[in-house]
Amino acid sequence: MNYPADIVLNWLSLYMWALMRIGGLLMVMVPFGGRAVPARVRLLLSITVTFAVVPSLPAVHGIELFSVRSFLVVIQQLLIGFAIGFITQMVMQTFVLAGQVIAMQTSLGFASMVDPTNGQNSPVVGQFYMLLATLIFLGLDGHLQLIRLIVMSFKTLPIGEFGLSGIHFQQIAAWYSQLFYAALAMTIAAIVAMLMINIAFGVMTRAAPQLNIFSIGFAVSMLFGLFILWLTIGNFLAHFEHQWWSARSLACTVLNIDC
Repeated sequence: MNYPADIVLNWLSLYMWALMRIGGLLMVMVPFGGRAVPARVRLLLSITVTFAVVPSLPAVHGIELFSVRSFLVVIQQLLIGFAIGFITQMVMQTFVLAGQVIAMQTSLGFASMVDPTNGQNSPVVGQFYMLLATLIFLGLDGHLQLIRLIVMSFKTLPIGEFGLSGIHFQQIAAWYSQLFYAALAMTIAAIVAMLMINIAFGVMTRAAPQLNIFSIGFAVSMLFGLFILWLTIGNFLAHFEHQWWSARSLACTVLNIDC
């Protein structure tokens, strides 16, 4: 059986353009976008999802595979995938920031380790919060929800030369402020508690100047820091759910999907 060249090229172009959007998502999305996940694994997963999705997509006509218009389509599909994956990165960085604030306030910031995401040193508390947030993200099927949204986006944002507009990128940039709001809401209790402890140490210094407040205060701050982490960890799930549903709503808005 012989197939005309134009049919074969249209078939290949549809698979390639869909692969760009799905691959762009998995290249950035947590946890697949981390350095700990090999690029070969991400590629195979992207190809698997693409082959499962493409048969249900409408054909794209009028755009040649080897042309400038095809190059523009590839760029648009990558930007769509990158934008949705970047939203998950902002969600995770919320808890990294919250952990770093608590670590610096409680003298636990001296304990640091290499962040596998960006390859830089960061406090262990921030890494612990990020690991916990990643496990909750996978437990809530957040990765499956995003793959489902990116598949639905082929109907709301069909493959073509036009994808996300400047308004969509502005919405993503504006949502970046939610990162700091959520981190502050999560750490405000620890900040106030450590403030009261520091005030108590200040009173002790005035009452007994002969005490070496630096040697005593450092150990007590670390002890109270661990105690504060134990007291506030129970609200972690509630903060994550609020931040995740806000991010999912943003992804639906960007992709023009009614969630």
